[in-house]
Amino acid sequence: MKNAPVIVVFVLLAISGATSAHAKKEETPATKFAQGGVEASKNKDWNKAIEMFRKAAELDKKFKPNLVIAYQHRAFAAASQQKYQEAIADLDEALKINPQDARTYEQRAAMEMNTKDYDKALADYSKAIKFLPDEISNYLYRGYIYELRGDKKNAMADSESALKLDPTNQEALDRKARLQVTLEPRVPFTPRPQNLPQTTPAVTP
Repeated sequence: MKNAPVIVVFVLLAISGATSAHAKKEETPATKFAQGGVEASKNKDWNKAIEMFRKAAELDKKFKPNLVIAYQHRAFAAASQQKYQEAIADLDEALKINPQDARTYEQRAAMEMNTKDYDKALADYSKAIKFLPDEISNYLYRGYIYELRGDKKNAMADSESALKLDPTNQEALDRKARLQVTLEPRVPFTPRPQNLPQTTPAVTP
């Protein structure tokens, strides 16, 4: 989430370049709407961007990824104002368009974490891992939820998966060390027998 502003700029440039390339080949109603979406995105007018990209995608499905991105950005804008339910609703729409987008699952899980809906966040992080297994942050967040819920075994598994991707990750190392203390089997206490006398003491009358 911290890298979102950088991603926004990069994505806008990518959209702009793609739509400009299409426009140079042939200006169609779809590309006109897409160009309008790009301009609205540059102005951070996400409502208009979504409207334009939706119209473009209805005419030409190659613009569907742009519509997904516009929904993601509007969700990010809503989340920055702590309007998490609005953000989740936009990400729901994005996933209807592309149900295999790992980043959208990751973003929706982050919103669900903020609303403390850990069951849904857990499911979304699992989907994100399914579609993007090399992203370490998803293992860390899912491991956090597992630990929070007392599921130490799965929390440990996610910590180990994170460490396979980055053996120096401090958060994963700390969680693993913390969990190892509680997961290590404890040897039951056995009282130490007292030393018995070698011979039975004589009975004195």
